[in-house]
Order: sequence, then C-alpha cells, then structure tokens
Amino acid sequence: MGQTAQPSNADLEELEGEILSEISSASDLAALEATRISALGKKGRVSALMKSLGQMAPEDRKTFGQSVNKIKVSVGEALDGRKAELAHAALSQRLATESADITLPVRAGALSDGRIHPVSQVMDEITEIFGDMGFSIAEGPDIETDEYNFTKLNIPEEHPARQEHDTFYLNEREDGSRLVLRTHTSPVQIRTMEASEPPLRIIAPGRVYRMDSDQTHTPMFHQVEGLVIDEDTNMGHLKWVLEEFAKSFFEIDNVEMRFRASHFPFTEPSMEVDIRYAKVGDELRIGEGDEWMEILGCGMVHPRVLEHVGYDPKKLQGFAFGVGIDRLAMLKYGMPDLRDFFAADIRWLKHYGFKSFDVPTLAGGLSS
Repeated sequence: MGQTAQPSNADLEELEGEILSEISSASDLAALEATRISALGKKGRVSALMKSLGQMAPEDRKTFGQSVNKIKVSVGEALDGRKAELAHAALSQRLATESADITLPVRAGALSDGRIHPVSQVMDEITEIFGDMGFSIAEGPDIETDEYNFTKLNIPEEHPARQEHDTFYLNEREDGSRLVLRTHTSPVQIRTMEASEPPLRIIAPGRVYRMDSDQTHTPMFHQVEGLVIDEDTNMGHLKWVLEEFAKSFFEIDNVEMRFRASHFPFTEPSMEVDIRYAKVGDELRIGEGDEWMEILGCGMVHPRVLEHVGYDPKKLQGFAFGVGIDRLAMLKYGMPDLRDFFAADIRWLKHYGFKSFDVPTLAGGLSS
C-alpha cells in the first residue's frame, strides 16, 4: 500500500490563509457556520488532513500533525472572534430597528375593566382604620348554635330576635336543637373571649342574616362589631374610638355625635349613636348641619356576658359596638338603595365600584 504524499508547508499556509479569509469575509452567522463546517466539519478540509496522517510515513506524522493542529487552533480562534463580532453586530441592528412604544394607553383588560365591590372596599377601609388603633380582626362561622348566637349574649328565650319571623333557622337536629344563620357577628366576640385571655381589642366584620327586605334592609348584609376588654376600660374610651373612627372613615376633620339611652341584652348601659349631618340636594354632608341620623349601637359589655365566657366581671369590664357596613357604604358614597348591592348589575358596579389598585390607606387616603 502506497503512502500519500505530504502537502508542503506552502500548501498548508495557503489553506490556512484561504480559510481565515473566508472567516473574515463572512457577512453573518449563517455564512460563518458554513465556513466552519467546510473547514472543521467531519468532511472539512482540515479534518481531511488529519485523516491522512495514517497513510504517511511514521517519521513524517509528528511534524505534519503539529502543523495541522496549528491550523486547527488558528481557525478555531478566528471562528470564535468573528462569531462574537457578528453576534454583537446583529444585536446592535435589532436594538436599532426594534422598539416598543411605551406611550400607548393601557388596553382594556381585567385590571382596567374589573371593579372592587363597594362593600369589599368599605370593609378594607374599616379594617385599615381599626388596625391603626391597635385592633385585630377576629372571624367565626356564619352558621351558629343557639347558645352562641343568643344565650351567651344574654338574650332571653322570649326575645323577639329568637322568633322565626326574624331569624333563619336550619332544620331540627336529632337532639332537638336547631342551628341558626347568625343574626350578628357578636358570636365571634364570645368565641374570641372563650379562647383568649384579656386584654382584648378586636373587630369582627362579616355577613349576617335576618328576615327583612326593603330599600335599606336585605336578608343578608354585612356588619362589623368591635370589642374591648380590660380592667379599666370605660365609656370615655368608647366615645373616643367611635369619634376617631367616624372622622377617619368619612374623611372629615370634625364630627359631632349624640349618645341616646337604649337597650341591648348584651350591654349595660346601652346606647344608640347619632351623627350630625346636613342634606344638600341629594348629598349628605356628615359633620355639618342641624339634623341627626342614627348610625350604630354600642354600650358597656353586660356582666352576665363576661360570666358566660369565664371572665370575672368584678375585675374586668369593656365596651362593644356594632355598625352595618352596607349602611356606611351608602352614606359615604351616596348609594340610595341597598338592594342594588346584590342585583349583579354590571352598570351599577362600574359606576360605584373601585379599581383594583385603589387600596385604602390612612396615609394615601381611604377613598382616593
């Protein structure tokens, strides 16, 4: 078997120069890749030289192999350098020709079309205000026992609130008892007191249920109740909390309240609270005028309620209050009919609803 004639050094230099010239003249990455394959690919020109080593005389292989390896390294370095140049040029061209117009208006979508229901917004406003006062949020079940909804709140058996014309009862159970859809969030106060040691400072927002339906009443509505229990809590603290809440919620500098004696089984003394307002056209202006409007009920926690949860009424006392969230929303944002809250009318929601980023904060404004 004959041996292949060894290419001269001049031939190798000519091949190297030819490949390097092709590399430097490659106009894009595709042309550079074609040059790489033709030189270093499986059937490329440099690869063919390496394959010819086996057919050379032993004394020539080492010298020739070193020469070919030198070409291979030189070509590889040239390929890498040119590839970096072409990639940079391609990126520069893209940056020069491609752009995004950030001045375009936001296209319609969930974030722009969607609305937060006024009840949800007002509930967030309320929790923001009381959270700043140091109150924590407590929650409980919508379906309650008669004991938690009535008995432990000192509501007697003959009280009208226990009658079926006023309260939603579930079917009778095997033991004869009946669960009830809670008529207020006061059971949350009982459960919290049973599970916690004083001092306590909580609010309990949530849904409540009563058999009533007209322009200002619905069978299901929303309520927030507050509870403070401590050794020296008094009526002055209650008055301050309610006044500060009203000023923050209605976003006014001054508010005037009137406390009237009333009766609730779970507080003693009990009071209904009126707030001064003026009516200008269809607008209600809280804190102005000479008219009064009842907005909530409150009082000092009845000693029997404290006894029912295991507290000593001789050492502890506190106050509680309750206000309708839906009613607050109507007063603040001028919504005339409570039934519209649950009518699922998208036109109403777009008018009275809030955008998803209108998060209420005391620093930025509750209704901004």
